[in-house]
Amino acid sequence: MVSISFEELFNPEFMESLHRLRLVAGRVPMGGRFAEQRSKAMGHGIEFRDFRPYTAGDDLRAVDWNIYRRLGRVFLRLFEEMEDLPVYLLPDISASGFVNEAPGLPLRAHVGLRATLALGAIAFGQHDSVGLFPVSDKLEVAMRPTAGADRVMSFAARLAGLQRGGGTDLATAIDKFGAMRQREGLVVLVSDFFDPAGIEAVTAALGCLRHRLLLVQLWRKSDAEPDPAQLSGDLRLVDSETGAPLDLFVDDEVLGRYKKAHADFETHLTDFAMRRHAGLLKLDVADDVVDQLATLFEGGRYQA
Repeated sequence: MVSISFEELFNPEFMESLHRLRLVAGRVPMGGRFAEQRSKAMGHGIEFRDFRPYTAGDDLRAVDWNIYRRLGRVFLRLFEEMEDLPVYLLPDISASGFVNEAPGLPLRAHVGLRATLALGAIAFGQHDSVGLFPVSDKLEVAMRPTAGADRVMSFAARLAGLQRGGGTDLATAIDKFGAMRQREGLVVLVSDFFDPAGIEAVTAALGCLRHRLLLVQLWRKSDAEPDPAQLSGDLRLVDSETGAPLDLFVDDEVLGRYKKAHADFETHLTDFAMRRHAGLLKLDVADDVVDQLATLFEGGRYQA
């Protein structure tokens, strides 16, 4: 089981600190429930958007009779409909996220679950529909999209009850999610994005999704700058997921090549986010989750 308790995830102080944050989409697709997001649809909402000429079959209740009296022409008043934003949360529960990297440092997977709970609670609180789809070397359906502010407790319970995953194959898991043909919404992938297939395979899979994207990258400073005192000389490195050993002599040249590879990884992920107009939040696992999530919500809002 994931070794984090329901009480740790659903900490009252933690949840209270989320009230200042609000997840807002500029527009959401047609076909959803009435909620707090602006839709692409035009109907009988409360905020005026535009006029258009009347055509046979239109609802006469939308006719602007003042214009008809002045111009003798029939126009409809169009208003923005308000709908829910489907939010699909994909936390990475691969086995590597449960490795104890340093004394006193929380596990990456635990930080990822906490961030997932935070974003889910925000979405539930504004009547959006939320689905939970953990990823590792496969995709799981832990909670199909549902809505209601009263669902936060059950959502937290689902997170606390997740089984730790196996290896990492994000591309396969993302492809499977895409094949489910969920209603267009916001996909939030919470992961360190380290994958044996490489970051290129991960972003290629993400690029095929028709949803908007928010990428929450779990990281620590030593990812980019390993401590030479801990990584030098003859070492046996053990893969945290497969258990496969790798005997390696680490010197300054090897560390230099690693740092360059990591910098290329970061550049690729950032460039992809910019090209795709996706959100990208680097979440330091050593720092407070809510304070870092707040950087997404300038003025209390996140524009998806």
